[in-house]
Amino acid sequence: MHQHVPQLDAPAHTFTQLLSATRRGARLARLLSVSELHSWGVPHDITERAESVVAELAANAALHGRVPGRSFRLTLVYDPSDGRLRVDVTDARGDAYPRCAPSDAEPGALRTGGHGLSLVAALADHWETVPYPPSGKTVRAVFRHTVPQPPPPA
Repeated sequence: MHQHVPQLDAPAHTFTQLLSATRRGARLARLLSVSELHSWGVPHDITERAESVVAELAANAALHGRVPGRSFRLTLVYDPSDGRLRVDVTDARGDAYPRCAPSDAEPGALRTGGHGLSLVAALADHWETVPYPPSGKTVRAVFRHTVPQPPPPA
């Protein structure tokens, strides 16, 4: 008698690292992310977009989320079964939530900030900020693998 053995999906890959809340720590977050994603075989379209988003979120954590003596945390979770990558950057400043710059500003007007989060919004399939008790926050970006569609026959 043959018994059906259920197939398990490929396990999700997880990477977590505490990094100093400095420019050097932000740069290291980007480099570690790319290295880890390549080792997991993450599709190029996700890796390329995630690299820019990690760089922006890590720079924001080092610049705006910095609390003296506290690090920021980078977490990557990739589920190959559904082609989904989650990037979490957690810092110690739960009182300062990121916001995109208003889109109703005059065209060509000088803005002092907000460009980076516009980049995150454009590259990630979804992003949000969630509390990280007791006093921090996590900025989360989600990426999905996009399979290019062939052009319709002429």
